[in-house]
Amino acid sequence: MVLDRVMSTAIPADLAIARAASLHPIADVAAAAGIHEDHVEPYGRHVAKIDLAAIDALADRPAAKYVVVTAITPTPLGEGKTATAVGLAQGLGRLGHRTMLTLRQPSMGPTFGIKGGAAGGGYSQIVPMENLNLHLTGDFHAVTAAHNLLAAILDNHLHHGNDLDIEPHSITWRRVLDVNDRALRNLVIGLGAKIDGVPRQSGFDITAASEVMVILTLSTSLRDLRSRLGRIVVGYTRAGEPVTAEDLQAAGAMAVILKDALKPNLMQTLENTPALIHAGPFGNIATGSSSVVADYLGIRTADYVITEAGFGADMGCERFVNVKCRVSGVVPAAAVVVVTVRALKTHSGRYGVAAGRPLPPEMLAECPEDVRAGAANLRKHLQIVRSFGMQPVVAINAFPTDHDSEHAVIREIAEEDGALVAVATHVAEGGPGATDLAQAVIEACSRPTSFTPTYELSEPLLSKLTSVATKVYGADGVDVSPPAAKELARLESLGFGELPVVIAKTHLSISSDPSLKGAPTGWRLPVREIRLAAGAGYVYAIAGDMRTMPGLSKRPAAHRIDLDEDGNVVGLF
Repeated sequence: MVLDRVMSTAIPADLAIARAASLHPIADVAAAAGIHEDHVEPYGRHVAKIDLAAIDALADRPAAKYVVVTAITPTPLGEGKTATAVGLAQGLGRLGHRTMLTLRQPSMGPTFGIKGGAAGGGYSQIVPMENLNLHLTGDFHAVTAAHNLLAAILDNHLHHGNDLDIEPHSITWRRVLDVNDRALRNLVIGLGAKIDGVPRQSGFDITAASEVMVILTLSTSLRDLRSRLGRIVVGYTRAGEPVTAEDLQAAGAMAVILKDALKPNLMQTLENTPALIHAGPFGNIATGSSSVVADYLGIRTADYVITEAGFGADMGCERFVNVKCRVSGVVPAAAVVVVTVRALKTHSGRYGVAAGRPLPPEMLAECPEDVRAGAANLRKHLQIVRSFGMQPVVAINAFPTDHDSEHAVIREIAEEDGALVAVATHVAEGGPGATDLAQAVIEACSRPTSFTPTYELSEPLLSKLTSVATKVYGADGVDVSPPAAKELARLESLGFGELPVVIAKTHLSISSDPSLKGAPTGWRLPVREIRLAAGAGYVYAIAGDMRTMPGLSKRPAAHRIDLDEDGNVVGLF
């Protein structure tokens, strides 16, 4: 059986697999996708930026089928959405279909922290994986520079007399850095002599959490990028009026820094499938998806475009539908829901999983009933996907520790719910291990869809939050703190009421409580704070304790990463 073969095969380390890959010159990868050489800007032999002019140049080509990869509620280890997306693209290629991936760029904070790299895994990776996980073409650095330039101009404005009469305590614009560093979360800046600035409390977020990163993701053109940057609200005047980057005369210079960063990055998989790697917004408080312009390019270069939405269907896929697809106008034909045995066993409530620690030995024992006990979570995510009018395909991401009987339970549950389902062994086998999944996706894309956002933009902000909480999460309602209610009213009075909403909550539960597994009922969503991302174009609610600057663990991945005597990277995974 397939699983027996996977279990008996030792898979080399990701970096070893990536380093042994036979890569095509990036110009050949672009040409195979129909991208003219005039639009290809190489960064070495295997990475290139693609000029946005390529989108218009390919406008007469038929649009690809657009497929989003999401998941059930993950464990802290993640369930392999990126590897599944890569494997699916390779599997479609094995069946003779032209395919393009559009994926987020990894943040270096998690790369050197607990998570490690995010290039996929095993024989379903984006390569060169060192480039992907370390700098790539410098887009993250451009976002960092543009964000911090606005912060510097803002504090310089305060220092030179504060002509806009900004209330310092209202300032929401912090600084960013693409490093996990808890010591920078909360700071007092401007200390020292008078010439050193105006003292005030501030801090740092990780670059992936920057509103500028979300703007890079959602901008449809260079002109749209410039306009969105100008709409960033950094704080308020003493009279209560919003102060924007345009007011501070910072948006133009920010756009100059980001001009090249708006161009998607072209790479390839281990099987030479083209992949557009672009932008990397934080999944907790932002959209958690790759860029609109990458999708625009991708749908004119292939038969199928495979993209990914961060975390589970309750978070990443919800924002994908209610925020990103509203901006892009690109509608998905199907949604792949990644599920693993270990995740369903976790949702049984019988086991605990912690990042950086091995799974409990008893969790690895064959036990179909543990899988069945966690099935409510899978059923809920299938219901969420269907609520968006999309056809779900369940992808069982097979691990060597799985058992056939456990996969059989997942198949039974998915088929009872009317979903297509396939076991995928893409990590161990690459494209050949995902052809069954590819066939299921092709079938799903042939079925009718009725794309349905969760709410209308004309609804009040509180109504939109309530719709997501009740219709998507399954909450009984929303409990809004008095300060949050006051801020909702203020934002509507300032003209921001027709923006979509994002709810920043834990990704480890469909609820706002990470300890509640499965598909919790009988709970209410607590909204303690409301924030505005005017440039990105949404209002977001904080439900729980969200950290926008991660910390390092006691033994971070950085301890293992080094160069060998020949200058090769070692320890990256």
